Formats: sequence, structure tokens, C-alpha cells
Amino acid sequence: MEIVVTGRNTEVQGRFRAHAEEKLAKIEQYTPYAQRVEVEITHETNPSQVETSERIEITVRDKGPVVRAEASASDRFGALDLASQKLFERLRRRHEKKKNRRKGERRDEVPQDLPIDELLAKHKDVEEVEEPTRPCAVGEAVETQLGDSPAIVRQKLYEAKPMSVEQAIDEMELVGHPFYLFIDEETKQPCAAYRRRGWTYGVIRLDATTGAYGPGTPA
Repeated sequence: MEIVVTGRNTEVQGRFRAHAEEKLAKIEQYTPYAQRVEVEITHETNPSQVETSERIEITVRDKGPVVRAEASASDRFGALDLASQKLFERLRRRHEKKKNRRKGERRDEVPQDLPIDELLAKHKDVEEVEEPTRPCAVGEAVETQLGDSPAIVRQKLYEAKPMSVEQAIDEMELVGHPFYLFIDEETKQPCAAYRRRGWTYGVIRLDATTGAYGPGTPA
């Protein structure tokens, strides 16, 4: 299992790299087929965010869907501890689901690749341009300034593979996101699954067959 530690707007010291590798080695206990673990450190330079200035994002890639967790703290060692706890819990839940599936619980087949958040391993540099643009290649990320405002828009192109609503919700929970974009395997409609209150979820569907929007039609 390969563990890759990278920094964004910061350098990664050897002491932290060794600590992360030692701490995350136990991932193999939950997923023995893990091929790669990516740890990305982001440093926030804004003095008003000193309590959350170090953000850690951990991504596990194996033969199943991607599992991800992230956390922020005032120091990167603390952020790594928090992110690791979330990650191990998600891996444990996935392991339990696999055991239940083997016992005969009816489940749809899990796709081999995560269609929405899967190609972060490439760690491509953000393209900075003066005029708004869109990513052209799968996995490419582009950041552009919104007009004359200080707002920055980050766009990224992902590969989408059809799946069931149940699979989409499962993978949304594995990556810890509040929403998840996917293509419904039955209707072929673009959809967004999202969390509601408690253990309830919602799904928004787009009818892509109606053509261009008419006057007054909400996008």
C-alpha cells in the first residue's frame, strides 16, 4: 500500500510524513486491497482562521469506491488525528456492509470507480488564467476569478458512470460529502443526492430531454 503525503501552500516535513505513514498503516486492517492512500495538507494563511489553519484530507483508493475524510485544526498533527478517526469509522462501516452483503443481504453491485470524486490522485496544478475557462480533461481542475470581484470559482471535470440511488447515497456517505452527483442507471437522468434531517435523504433529478429553457423557466 502506497502512502503519498503532499502539501498545498505548505511544505511537508519528514517528521510529519513519517508520523502519517505510521498512523495510516492500520488502514490495511479494514481494507487489505488498498492500493494508495493520499494525504493532502492545506495551510490557511488568514490570521482569523488560526484555529483551523491546518486542513488534512485523506483519500483511500482500492478496488471499491473511494473513501475520504477531512478535518481541520490549529496544527497538522491534531488535524491528522481527527481526519484519521473519521476515516477509520467510514472504513469500518464499509467493511460491515460488505460482511452483510456476503451473508445474503441484497445489494446492487458496487462500481469499481467513484464517478464524482475519483481522480484527485493526479494532483494536477491549478491552471490560473485571466479569462474564465472550463476544464477539458477528466481530473483537470481550473480556478478563475469571477469578473472583477475577489471571488474565485474552482471547476473540475469528473467522469460519470450510471448507478442506482442506493449506490449514490452509500458513496456519498463514504466520502463524507453533503451531496453527490450521479447518473441514474435506470432513467439516465443527471441526479443529485443530498442529506436531509436525521437519516433521510433527497434526490434532485434533471430532465435533460426538454431542450433549451424557455422564458421564465428556472434553471
